[in-house]
Formats: sequence, structure tokens, C-alpha cells
Amino acid sequence: METLAEEIGIYSIVLLLIIGILFIYLRKLRKESQVVETKIKKAIVEGIHEPVSLYPHIDLNTCIKSGACLKACPEEDILGIQNGRATLINASHCIGHGACFHACPVEAITLRIGTEKRGVDLPHVNQNFESNMRGIFIAGELGGMGLIKNSIEQGKQAMDHIFTSKDAGHDQEFDVLIIGAGPAGISASLQAKKYGLKHILLDQDSLGGTVYNFPRKKIVMTSPVDLPLFGKIKLFQTKKSELLELWQDVIRKNSINLHENTRVESIAKKGSGFEIITQKGVAFTSNKVLLAIGRRGSPRKLGVAGEGLEKVSYRLMESELIQGKKILVVGGGDSAIESALLLAEQNEVTLSYRGDKFNRLKPLNAEKIDLAAQQKTIHLLLNSNVTEILNDAVRIKINGAEQPIELSNDMVYILAGGELPTQFLQKSGIEITKRFGYTVKSHSK
Repeated sequence: METLAEEIGIYSIVLLLIIGILFIYLRKLRKESQVVETKIKKAIVEGIHEPVSLYPHIDLNTCIKSGACLKACPEEDILGIQNGRATLINASHCIGHGACFHACPVEAITLRIGTEKRGVDLPHVNQNFESNMRGIFIAGELGGMGLIKNSIEQGKQAMDHIFTSKDAGHDQEFDVLIIGAGPAGISASLQAKKYGLKHILLDQDSLGGTVYNFPRKKIVMTSPVDLPLFGKIKLFQTKKSELLELWQDVIRKNSINLHENTRVESIAKKGSGFEIITQKGVAFTSNKVLLAIGRRGSPRKLGVAGEGLEKVSYRLMESELIQGKKILVVGGGDSAIESALLLAEQNEVTLSYRGDKFNRLKPLNAEKIDLAAQQKTIHLLLNSNVTEILNDAVRIKINGAEQPIELSNDMVYILAGGELPTQFLQKSGIEITKRFGYTVKSHSK
């Protein structure tokens, strides 16, 4: 009897230990879920909960709460574990690394663009990167993949398909004409040379594409990638200037036929290929065309008097050379905030934004602009709209006031984003569809 009593006592102790451990574990999960719930509520208030670009979508029926996706994500608080399942927190901060997609042990994550409520305009592209216009291919940011690493890989893959689909014995000037000298276009050009394809690379601005338009001190974050004819490159904590130097070195060493400041006005079918007309009236013919342009196309303008003055610019270059000026920056996104902060180091800066608060800013940028406004290193004007730009001043209407205020001004930077080059694409025959929750990448493909 004593032995039975002892056994019952031991079992009771073990049971109590199990119950205690389970209680502690469940309490820990509950606390972690509460923390995540608080973060989600804060993100909703700040307008950063909804995704604006590529983002992970979690299949809750498959997720096993391993936490691998959280550990793999190089950004902060994009994902969290709530009630035992992975969930999105600050979805608008996701920049499409795709690390969570690869890390999930049960393939519960797909990469999507657009939500059920908010659609995103995307050109029609098949699995070979070819648009509905046979012979015109699309890679990189325009197709939904904006990260440098993804764009480089897509440019390479698109050129693989162009090579295998090239028409033998065509009578066009080039085998392939590439529009856009950003990461996707550079990668595609190198792959084209590797295949021995006669090609040309055009860009409406300069080498580097979207990267070229970053403020000079901006840090480019990405991971190692393989560049055709060059090998593996590592771009951790790489400054824009260093990345551009790399591109220039690659283009020079491989003698890539690059034409900068060459804006393409139209692409039209001609024989077995295409005729490409630039703004200078120069015509090229090519068997295939690869569009590696950004989604923003042309900068968004204000449409106010004086916007055509020379002192108005839509991108910031060499901010360190601008000193002692009275500058107006217009916009409320990360680019406008970062530019205003850089310019404020040596100038008198006013930041005008039409909203009553900033939405979808990177946390660090939000903190910096709040501090700058408090310390008055930047004159912040919310709920404001520029009404006129003069030679030595700007007029801005605040909070719907009847009369605008007039500020002395030397330079104006309009950094209000850009517009999808819809008209150019449709003129070329490319279909554009508003996608809701469109799966860009899944394990089944």
C-alpha cells in the first residue's frame, strides 16, 4: 500500500509539474500575443498595418508557429506571433526580401501584392516574364518586384527566356532592346552579352535607375546576389554612391552599349520585331524588348503656377553641396522626409504635406521628423498645399485658409512620388489590370 501511495504521490508531482509548465507556457504565449496585438493596433492608427507593396501572406491552416519567418525577416516588426499563428504587424514596411517565404518549414507563406480591399495596377506578365504583347518582356519593379536582389534575378531570368525565344534570321537592328538601366536592366544586359545577343540599354535618366534618384547618403540594404559576367556581390550597408560605382565599373568592364538621358516615347510593332522611338526622334528596331523601368515612371507634379521654374526639382542630388538656401520640400513619404532631413543640415528647410499626419513612414524617419519639428530644425506645415511658386518665394495655403502665406524661397523639391507609366504601356499594347491579393510567388510554382 505504501508503494502504491508513493507512486500516486510521484505521479501527482509529475502531473503538477506538467500543469505548471503548461500554465507558464500558455501565459507566455498570451503575453506575447497581447504585445503583438498592441503593436497591430498601433500600426493601424499610424496607417502602416496595410501592405503597400510586396508582402507575405500566411496560410493560417498550415502555419505551425515555428517563428522561423520572424527570425529570417531582416526588417523589424513586419511579422509577429498572435494566438499561436504568424500574422502581419507593420505590413507597409515590408520591402519584399522574401526571406520569410524561404524560411517557413511548412510552406505556409506566399508573396502577394495588393489586398482584398486595395488593388494594385500591374501589367500582364506570364511565368516567362512576357507581356500580352508577344515579344515585349517585363522585369523588376514594374512587374511588382522592387527589391534590388529580386530585380537582378528577374532581369537575368527574363533574358534567359528572351534568348530561347529569339527569332532566328530576323532583320532587326538588335536582338533585344532593354529600357531601364536599373538593377534589372543592368543584369539583363550582362546576361544578353553572355549569350552573345546584340543589344542596347536605354534609360531616360542615368545609370542606376531608381537607385540613382536616392539621396546621396541613403543606405541601400540588400543581400548577396550573383551578377552575370561578374559573380557574387555583397551589398550589406552599402551607400548609394558605392553601389553606383559598382554599376559603372560593371558597365565599363563589359562594354555595355548604354544610352543615358534617352527617353522612349513609343514602342510599335514592325515586321517580326518592334520600332522604338525616343524623345529625340531616334528610331531603333529590335526583335525583342525588355521593359526594366520603375513603377513611378514620371514624377507626380503639383500642377501649380511657377512649377516650370529652374529652381524646381523632382529629385535630390548631392545634398551636401547645397548650403545656406531657403528650401521647400513637398511630400510626405520616406523620400521627402529623408531629403528634408539631409537638406536641413546646412539649409533652412520647410516641409509641406497635404495630410494631417504622416502615414507609412519607416519608424526611424517618423522619429527623426518629429524631433526635427520639435527642435525647429525643420519648419513643418501639415494640411498645406502649394498654390504658386515665384522666383524668390512660394505661396502655401494652410488648413483651407482663404489666403495663402508667402515664404521667401530659393529652391523647391517636389517629392510627391510618381505615377505608373500607364499611358505609355497601354500605347504599347500592354494590358494593365488592378490586382487584388495577387500571388507573385508561391511554393507550388
